[in-house]
Amino acid sequence: MAVVATETQYRVLAVDDNLLDRKLIERLLKTSSYQVTTVDSGSKALQFLGLQDDQSNSPPVSSDQHVINLVITDYCMPEMTGYDLLKRIKESSSLKDIPVVIMSSENVPSRINRCLEEGAEEFFLKPVQLSDMKRLKPHILKGKYKEQQQQEVLQNNNNTSSNNNSNKRKAMDDETSREMTRPRLTSSLTVL
Repeated sequence: MAVVATETQYRVLAVDDNLLDRKLIERLLKTSSYQVTTVDSGSKALQFLGLQDDQSNSPPVSSDQHVINLVITDYCMPEMTGYDLLKRIKESSSLKDIPVVIMSSENVPSRINRCLEEGAEEFFLKPVQLSDMKRLKPHILKGKYKEQQQQEVLQNNNNTSSNNNSNKRKAMDDETSREMTRPRLTSSLTVL
């Protein structure tokens, strides 16, 4: 009986309008044991994620096969920039916790800062290298941790609302019992 070690493979959506850059990032990600889906535009990325181009807050229609753990996108693309894609992902209530990494061949500090302030996890300068891929996993794990926290909060909220009435009743019972068992002071006068 053979035992196969299965390590969780994370799925990355790579977005770049340049075919060579897209193939390079795909190869680097696959070499680093990521499952990769590539698209050539921001609008196709939104489509893949289940966001319609005209409705930023509509729920994704993706199934388990489309679960994405990280998006890596070029900054300079026609129609929709990587920055615009980042904003759309972060505005979506269902996708906002997916880590987004921006890449660009141009080292423009104001652009880099703007992307990081908007919620990008990293900003890679092209050409992207294998060493850059090692910096992705902590962001994926952080995204998974945020997702788990949100699920726990939702579960706690459901439990809290169902226990809320019993807690109110208990508080009323506690108060009533304190009033009933309160020691009474008797006033006694001592005459000298």
